[in-house]
Amino acid sequence: MAVDADHLLATPIFDPNRCSIGFHYLHSYPAIAGYLLLLLFVKNMTVRMIMVGLLFHMLTDFQDCLW
Repeated sequence: MAVDADHLLATPIFDPNRCSIGFHYLHSYPAIAGYLLLLLFVKNMTVRMIMVGLLFHMLTDFQDCLW
């Protein structure tokens, strides 16, 4: 997904021990809150489907933080 483009700005680009949530800009807590607000308040179905996809992406990235 395009949301992972922010990984290219990190040094190193990939670190298996780094938690993406809270580290990368598009994976930050304010960004996640924005995705949730857009899901709740925007009535456009395309936008809502994208926000659901982004929130599921954040959930799967969060699972990496637990291991």
